[in-house]
Amino acid sequence: MSDKKPSLRSGGSAQSRFQVDVVTEASPAPAQAPAPGPGTADGSSAPEESKGRFRVVGFLDPGSDIGSPPDVSREPDAVSLHSTGTGQTHISDSHSNTYYMRTFGHNTIDAVPNIEFYRQTAAPFGEKLTRPSLSELHDELDKEPLEDGLANGEEPSAAEEAAALMAKEAKGGTVKFGWVKGVLVRCMLNIWGVMLFIRMSWIVGQAGIGLTIGIIFMATLVTTITGLSTSAIATNGFVRGGGAYYLISRSLGPEFGGSIGLIFAFANAVAVAMYVVGFAETVVEMLNDVDALMTDELNDIRIVGTLTIILLLGISVAGMEWEAKAQIVLLIILLAAIVNFFLGTFMPTDNKEPKGFFGYHTAILVENFGPDFRDEETFFSVFAIFFPAATGILAGANISGDLIDPQSAIPKGTLLAILITGLTYVAVTISTGSCIVRDATGDQNDTVSDTVNCTDAACRLGYDFSICKEGGCQFGLMNDFQVMSLVSFFSPLITAGIFSATLSSALASLVSAPKVFQALCKDNIYPGLGIFAKGYGKNNEPLRGYVLTFCIGLAFILIAELNIIAPIISNFFLASYALINFSVFHASMANSPGWRPSFKYYNMWVSLAGAILCCVVMFVINWWAALVTLLIVLALYIYVCYKKPDVNWGSSTQALIYNQALTHCLNLSGVEDHVKNFRPQCLVLAGYPNSRPALLQLVNSFTKNVSLMVCGHVRTVSRRPNFKELSQDYARCRRWLSKKRIKAFYSPVFADNLRQGTQLLLQAVGLGRLKPNTLVMGFKNNWSDGDMRDVENYINCIHDAFDLQFGVVILRLQDGLDISHIQGQDELSPSEKPPKGSKDILISVSLVKDSDSDSCPSKTTSNQSSPLILRASETKSPLSLTDQRLLESSQMFKKKQGKGTIDVWWLFDDGGLTLLIPYLLTTRSKWGDCRIRVFIGGKINRIDHDRRAMATLLSRFRIDFSDINVLGDINVKPKKHNKLSFKELIEPYRLREDDMEQEAAETLKAQEPWRITDNELELYKAKSNRQIRLNELLKEHSSTAKLIVISMPLARKGTVSSALYMCWLETLSKDLPPLLLVRGNHQSVLTFYS
Repeated sequence: MSDKKPSLRSGGSAQSRFQVDVVTEASPAPAQAPAPGPGTADGSSAPEESKGRFRVVGFLDPGSDIGSPPDVSREPDAVSLHSTGTGQTHISDSHSNTYYMRTFGHNTIDAVPNIEFYRQTAAPFGEKLTRPSLSELHDELDKEPLEDGLANGEEPSAAEEAAALMAKEAKGGTVKFGWVKGVLVRCMLNIWGVMLFIRMSWIVGQAGIGLTIGIIFMATLVTTITGLSTSAIATNGFVRGGGAYYLISRSLGPEFGGSIGLIFAFANAVAVAMYVVGFAETVVEMLNDVDALMTDELNDIRIVGTLTIILLLGISVAGMEWEAKAQIVLLIILLAAIVNFFLGTFMPTDNKEPKGFFGYHTAILVENFGPDFRDEETFFSVFAIFFPAATGILAGANISGDLIDPQSAIPKGTLLAILITGLTYVAVTISTGSCIVRDATGDQNDTVSDTVNCTDAACRLGYDFSICKEGGCQFGLMNDFQVMSLVSFFSPLITAGIFSATLSSALASLVSAPKVFQALCKDNIYPGLGIFAKGYGKNNEPLRGYVLTFCIGLAFILIAELNIIAPIISNFFLASYALINFSVFHASMANSPGWRPSFKYYNMWVSLAGAILCCVVMFVINWWAALVTLLIVLALYIYVCYKKPDVNWGSSTQALIYNQALTHCLNLSGVEDHVKNFRPQCLVLAGYPNSRPALLQLVNSFTKNVSLMVCGHVRTVSRRPNFKELSQDYARCRRWLSKKRIKAFYSPVFADNLRQGTQLLLQAVGLGRLKPNTLVMGFKNNWSDGDMRDVENYINCIHDAFDLQFGVVILRLQDGLDISHIQGQDELSPSEKPPKGSKDILISVSLVKDSDSDSCPSKTTSNQSSPLILRASETKSPLSLTDQRLLESSQMFKKKQGKGTIDVWWLFDDGGLTLLIPYLLTTRSKWGDCRIRVFIGGKINRIDHDRRAMATLLSRFRIDFSDINVLGDINVKPKKHNKLSFKELIEPYRLREDDMEQEAAETLKAQEPWRITDNELELYKAKSNRQIRLNELLKEHSSTAKLIVISMPLARKGTVSSALYMCWLETLSKDLPPLLLVRGNHQSVLTFYS
């Protein structure tokens, strides 16, 4: 090698070690960077930029400029490449230019910590930068580079790229709100509803000051706990738009998030109608007072409601900025109305006293402190009426996507709004309870006379309202819903407050519903709703969602029967609160390192109590509405679980599953194995899963939901693929297994040969008790045509399995198992959709059929890769008859087997595995119609005795069987022509040491250990004849069986050569229906003890 240091070259020079893809704001398309060569210090670009390895993304703002760098000729680690944002690339070194230093010490391609590296692809703020991958820093310089610089092998989806582009385009013109305008104002307006002005006084009259404060405290406790939980979730990472749906779905997963998101959006849409109808009723009452009704009251409510919701829709569609301004105006009116009420309490007048308002008096306070429930009202019924007044705490969170800093704004705004509104409700309770008596006639003549004996507060203040006990009074706390207008300093302002409360709540709901629904549709949880995901304008406004919300609201306004809908809506909100609280408990319980909210004032048990409280309140408000809500949530949850949306949000459900799995694995490790709990945990040498589907489908039939199955893949490649290729291979195989509903793990290893890879798998695969105990392989059909070293490795895999106390199972189909060489043998994976008119062609694992055929995973050379599904317009070439039969047989275990038999040839006691596997098969629906027939060896004179003994054993094992056959003629000599066939089979593999010198024979045996010696052949003559005879009996008795399960013959290691053992297996299993050769590890796997 030359001692010359490598330099960056250009022009016609050889390929450079580096590649710079410049991606900047000014130049969004990747561009190859010109690199100055030794003789081009001016940095002029060469005719053709060389290719290299690294990608640097937008480090500088557009327009920044640095001077031309000096000539650089240094070691790669001392070179730093930078984009200027103007499409030019500059090179700096640690001595001449340190302005763009990326690491300390000296400029390397390694990167210091940077927040931009941790952004998701669709981050709305800033550009996503990509740190150098481990492969870029660690791999050899002459290794082929990765195709792109995405971290961890991830690729951005089209949706993410579109979102990123949209965020970039909208940057600079997006309207964002702070915590006051975005959260505090919205929450206060939503919580201060119409209830404050027209129901609080009635609640105080019914429950008294004491219990009313208790009711407010209970309701505030629920909302405060929910606010704390919301704050915890909102500060555990970046929050996007979607409010309650986003918080729940990213915490508990799409199942809960999808179900609650839909009903939450619907609840907000119907809530628009509720608030608008409340506003319309007030307007119609005013029209009625002045005798100005247009038609009748019901139709007038519909007319006013329709006009109102059209006006609100116009404000919403105009944009969030206009909607926020409208909310500020409504808040000012609402605050003025509240202040107006408190001013009025200090200004009693004589004309208001007959109607029950006397100003602050201790006597009224004491009288109104206790409850006076009437008209069958109870504490809980009054609580149910008040609680909706405390809701609305998610109004700010629902527009989380429009907040400048949701993590800071949501906790501050929500909790402060709960505090302010809670204190306001308490203050109104004390004020009304201290100023106004429960009943008043409104007649100025009802003063106290000498003949009347009364002791209530009104009597002490000079009025006798005792006639009200008989009913009929229209004033006082219990009778007049508009009593706050009476008390106020300027009564029209209270009416304006009622208008403000209803309209602000309606406007907040009209904005919240489309925002939540848009977020739900973007995630594609419910197919078919994607059309509502599209946003318009600089704020990505969901105009289609606004129209849908308007239509739903208008429909319920026209119905005008909201008394039944109202409790369901309240329960929908409460269900959302319950799940938000449960999310915090669940995330804390999962102990995930990713759960670290910056808001620390929460407790998992308090959150759980909050979730339970929400559920209790649901049933207190209306038990049947609570049941309806739970049923709807359950139905949507089941639907989403069934559809299994292809999303991964790192939910706490995943974290808890991991936690439980880890805990259970550790618990299992401390328990000794017991025969009653034995399960055949299979390591299946299948190569790529789609190469041998029959093998996987059969094993899946007796392991699914019963035991462990691992698809082992020994890869013998000359060029080991990089991490990205490995990740894509692994994901492709996992998708195939999932699509075929095969419950198995995929575990690839790299090794020099099959035996070495199998040894790695046998020793390393598994975790604690979840570790394979049975090796499953395909029979090596073409063993006689290939290299005998492959046969040696194949047989040694069996020996290694027995050495490690594994059971061994070998499946043989006469047509073979490996279909990897057949084009188009598998369907397109779900994540890849072909263009119209194209056809799917699967490029095979290797250009020729595997040398290991049906026995082991594929071998790939340096120019071959894993199965790739390509799209081609040309027609597929017709399959040969052999391949057609192979394809048909590869699907034989996928279909229902129908009536038939599973013939179990239990010739040698291996602990019971030969019997257990057929039993497990018959418990499956595909094999349910098959009956077990048992064949055993015996003597002619003891057939009945042996049959009864086996029947007794099987009955004790509680295994059903249809017949037991004792083979009395098992030791009869095989037919001559079969013996001759066996002799012809072994002839090419004999050593024939008698025909050569002893030293030459020993040398040949050492070089080719599979050779069969004459001594070995003579020593195992009887065993060879037994295999020939068993094949004759199998053809005689089991030629029509659906499956044959037979004890696999053993070969003593170091004594029986690989070729002889392979000949035994070939002779025993040839020309038969599907056959399983089974040999357990001779430890009992069946017991008849309880």
